[in-house]
Amino acid sequence: MKLISHRGNVTGPDADNENRPSYIQSALTHYDCEIDVWLFDDWFLGHDGPQYKVDYAFLRQSGLWIHAKNPRALETLIVDNQINCFWHEHDRYTLTSHGFVWAYPGEISEAGNRTVTVMPEWNDTDISGFYGACTDYVKRYEQ
Repeated sequence: MKLISHRGNVTGPDADNENRPSYIQSALTHYDCEIDVWLFDDWFLGHDGPQYKVDYAFLRQSGLWIHAKNPRALETLIVDNQINCFWHEHDRYTLTSHGFVWAYPGEISEAGNRTVTVMPEWNDTDISGFYGACTDYVKRYEQ
């Protein structure tokens, strides 16, 4: 089971630190991490808008699942085979650039061995059978 820290969170939401580069780096020492990325004149992390400037090398780190937050970010990231990125808003399912199914909270998939369930704590989703789980509470799901 691949455990994916949502925006760097490991024991619950932390709005003051989510998507902060140092917070992401800390989470990456033990888990994969989903981050929110924007591209304008520079690269930024942030959920509702660009907050933290990062360089492109930061985005190429192993273990990142990159949620492109604007079309320019997606169009630029999608061509880099090292980067696993995706775009979604309220879609039930979307595909990442590495061929994984990213399932909206509460959704399931018969292709579970390639599906990541998102925020399983919101709907008490049984994570067994999924490839991975993206959650604010990754420590809760450790075996």
